[in-house]
Parts: sequence; structure tokens; C-alpha cells
Amino acid sequence: MFEKSKKIMLTTALVSACAFSTHTFASGSGPNCRDLPSHAQLTTALKSVVDDVPNNGGLGNDMWGTVVNRDGVVCAVFRSGDSREDQWLGSRVISAQKANTANAFSLEGTYPNVGLGRALATGNLYGLVQPGGSLFGLQFSNPVDPSIAYGFDGSPGNAEGRAPRRYGTINDPMVGDLPGGVNVFGGGLALYNSDGEQVGAIGVSGDTSCADHIIAWRVRDAIGLDFIPGGVGDGGLTDNLIINNPPTPNSFEHPTCGFGEDPIIADLSTAFPIGPNP
Repeated sequence: MFEKSKKIMLTTALVSACAFSTHTFASGSGPNCRDLPSHAQLTTALKSVVDDVPNNGGLGNDMWGTVVNRDGVVCAVFRSGDSREDQWLGSRVISAQKANTANAFSLEGTYPNVGLGRALATGNLYGLVQPGGSLFGLQFSNPVDPSIAYGFDGSPGNAEGRAPRRYGTINDPMVGDLPGGVNVFGGGLALYNSDGEQVGAIGVSGDTSCADHIIAWRVRDAIGLDFIPGGVGDGGLTDNLIINNPPTPNSFEHPTCGFGEDPIIADLSTAFPIGPNP
């Protein structure tokens, strides 16, 4: 269980360092990103959360993060480590897939058959895409564009390090473009402002999928963009993971990851509740 005082200290540090507010964000790194935190703000938030290793579970790895706007355009790609080699290199594009997925499959507003819009975490899709599930094959429906994801145009020598040197910087090759991708395990969450408007999504990757979800949740809380309308977790109130091992077929459930994450996930909506920070 989280200690409430530790949460308050962490949130205070983040606010002091970045002057976070749902209305005073600096412009994001990409186009049409003014409603989202800047690359520097996101990097600070991610580093602060990742450094709090005991309260994340998982392996304690450094992480990649991606934020997209409501159109799915990448606004920022950031990391907790000092260099691109400090995180699993494969997780950079996975974080973008998660952000794209959470943005694409979450809603706002009111709908005749479902009521209020519903935020879906990427991990909420896991049980639905297994064989026999109603969304089986979803993860293959929107492949990543490698020329955008990796910044290579096919010209001789372009893969010799010019694009990789920009990975995780304000000039990451994905910024301002639509790499696509669908991911169905934990780590992607939709972003909603204090007016209940969906403004994009965040994806993080680099640890177990359960730890990825925890870290994404805590970063979203720190940047104040978690005013979600509801979801499938916590009795329909949040987009938290529903852990079951094995997941029930054709459900919103996600498997346990086995590195101490289950009790942390169960406590997320209490320790870091949806909506205003205290």
C-alpha cells in the first residue's frame, strides 16, 4: 500500500519543478499540443515516478514515454534514463503504440447505448483479443509505420545513427507524425482535462506490463490529466487494470505479472485517485 505522505511529497515536488496545471501547460513539442505538457515537464514527471522504485513493482527499469494529442499525433517522446541505451530500445515504439491505442479506443461525451464516454487502458483490451475473444486480431489491425517510428527514409547510410541519436529528445523522429500501432497490455492511458475533454493519451514501456500501467497512472496523476468519465475498472469508475490469472476469456481482464504489482494496482485508485490532486 502507498503511504499517503509519500504521495503528497512526490506530487509537491513535481508541481514545484514543473508548475503543472491543467490550464497552464507550456506548449507541447509537436503541432496542436498546446493542451499537453512539454517534453521537459513529461521527462521530469517520468523520472520522479520511476525513481520511486518500491511503489511501482516490476523490475525497476528505466522507461520510455510517448504522449499523443487527440488526433493521435505524437507530441513528445521522452525517457527516464540519461541516454537512449538506459531503457530497452524496443520499448520506445511500444510506448507510442500504447499512447495511440489508449487515445483511439477511449471516448468522451454521452452515447445512447453506453451513457458517458469511457476511458479504456491498453491493458483493458488484453482479454478481448485472446483467441475466441470478440476483438481477436485487433492488435494486428493498425501496424506501425517503420519509416515514421524509426526515422529512416531508406537512403543509404540513413540507419547509421542520425535518427537514433534523436530518440527520446525533443526532436524525436516520431514527433509531429502518426506512427500508428495497437498494443493490448498495460501501460497506455487516455488523458482528460478538468473539463472532461479527452486531449490525447500517454503510453509508457520498459518494465513489466503491470509496472508500465502503474507508472503511466502515476505520471497521469502528476500532470493532472486524469479527469476520466469512467471505465471498466473499479466498478466502472476508472480505467484501472482488472487483474486475474488467467484472465477470463473475452473479458476486460489482464494477467498478473508476478513482480509485486498486484496490490499496488489494487490500491491505485485510492492512493492516486482520479481527478484533482489533493
